Amino acid sequence: MKNSEINIRDPFVLYENGKHYMYGTRANNFGRNTKGFDVYVSEDLENWNEPVECFNSGKHSLNIEVNWAPEVHKYNDFYYMFATFTKESNGLRGTFILKADNPLGPFVPHSNGAVTPEDWECLDGTLYINREGKPYIVFCHEHTQIIDGTICYAPLSDDLKERAGDAVTLFKASEPYWAEKSKDENEHRITDGPFMYRTKTDELLMLWSTFIKGKYAECLVKFDGGEIGTSFTHLEPLIDDDGGHGMIFCSGEKLYLTFHSPNKSGFEKPRFVEIEDKGYAVSLK
Repeated sequence: MKNSEINIRDPFVLYENGKHYMYGTRANNFGRNTKGFDVYVSEDLENWNEPVECFNSGKHSLNIEVNWAPEVHKYNDFYYMFATFTKESNGLRGTFILKADNPLGPFVPHSNGAVTPEDWECLDGTLYINREGKPYIVFCHEHTQIIDGTICYAPLSDDLKERAGDAVTLFKASEPYWAEKSKDENEHRITDGPFMYRTKTDELLMLWSTFIKGKYAECLVKFDGGEIGTSFTHLEPLIDDDGGHGMIFCSGEKLYLTFHSPNKSGFEKPRFVEIEDKGYAVSLK
């Protein structure tokens, strides 16, 4: 398969032993009731094997509504998938953690339910490991519940079974200096797809997505002191022309940003753009 034949949202790439393992939201019906996730395998980021199902949400009673944004991280010699599902307990969305022995799966539920706050509507959890090796989840508190969506983080237990402390809110979607201002307090502002990246000079960056002038955008934050916390700077957006929910990965000696574009149901494709790590930030090549 070619990239142009793959219809997924929220692409995430794990590079290991010369192979790229790509996961994403099955785009049909905007990722609702899609019964799980697939993995695509490639050596060159252009030619991919046919998708292989790596998690069946129906078998594990997680196909209630959304099956969103799977991303796979290697941690302590196992592979952990962070993904968003609708909770049966209250109908709110949250991020769950799944586990497998290899990148192809099959993944099985690992965490004790959602690791995002129970009474919050959340999505797009990602794993962050700090300098001391402590795991955190970084995620979005949805605009559907609070109108002005936020990016938050919280500590996780070392075994990734549960949240190990209260969530901390970093910022609202309306707060960046470049955000469009509105007098309408009921105007919904979206936060999507956080992803953490440490640069070659030990700076800590975070990708996240929102809408700028009506178009999906890939945005960038730089944390002060190289560690996650409430002191940070909003940088210039990387992409502001209908592409977002991205992540950064290294393939050999090259560094890539992947994201989906366009942000139109039925037409979403994975995009791969080579980027440069400048130490203080990253930029498109």
